Amino acid sequence: MLLAVDCGNTNTVFSIYDGEEFIGMWRTATDWKRTADQYYVWLNTLMRLQGIEADITDMIISSTVPRVVFNLRVLADRYFNTRPLVVGKPDCLLPVEVRVDEGTAVGPDRLVNTVAGFDHYGGNLVMVDFGTATTFDVVAEDGAYVGGVIAPGVNLSLEALHQAAAALPHVDISKPQKVIGTNTVACMQSGVFWGYVGLVREICTRIKEERGVPMKIISTGGLAPLFQQTADLFDAFEDDLTMHGLQVIHKYNKDNGTPNEH
Repeated sequence: MLLAVDCGNTNTVFSIYDGEEFIGMWRTATDWKRTADQYYVWLNTLMRLQGIEADITDMIISSTVPRVVFNLRVLADRYFNTRPLVVGKPDCLLPVEVRVDEGTAVGPDRLVNTVAGFDHYGGNLVMVDFGTATTFDVVAEDGAYVGGVIAPGVNLSLEALHQAAAALPHVDISKPQKVIGTNTVACMQSGVFWGYVGLVREICTRIKEERGVPMKIISTGGLAPLFQQTADLFDAFEDDLTMHGLQVIHKYNKDNGTPNEH
């Protein structure tokens, strides 16, 4: 059984794959100070609560926060007696090429999204991920990662607006009933929601023009369903894109002889 771990800037997701499907998924706040023992007690407790008995033999990690990887490696070694694959490290092979400027380090989350998107839809994609940052990842016809765009995340923009302007409250993002707000909260929600709709549409349009080929726009991430309500913005939404990508990468390494144990 495979334990897949997706560590983002805000949350870390653990999921167990039994060879055919993901049988459990749990989320915790990302904290580099959390020890391997704490991870294990937390994970084991949640597995028992759901009646899941899993003999974990393999582990794969995607982390945008390098400091958490050490304790996750200890978790794999101490409790599962396995050597984890870490996306972005030289010993973790990718089923797609990465064609960017020499010396550029591409975030592992973006590589995983590329792999998952290509496996689901083929090439010529724009993967839009609504996370702490809003990222646009461009997948070529052959599945290669060929670059992208990074913009501030939706909640990050709202928080910055609240902190920089003392008179503006903290608000939750939602789709407003009207564009023109008649109170402060409605004005802020409209500005952020429709501002990001415009941002996504304009960036995707320019990417398509630059590539010169028809492209599918795929959304993922926590706030993607909110923006999925806007007609013609995306061709599809994937809520488990990262976990699917991790499973594909793990299988590719298994098939190509990458060792994953002592």
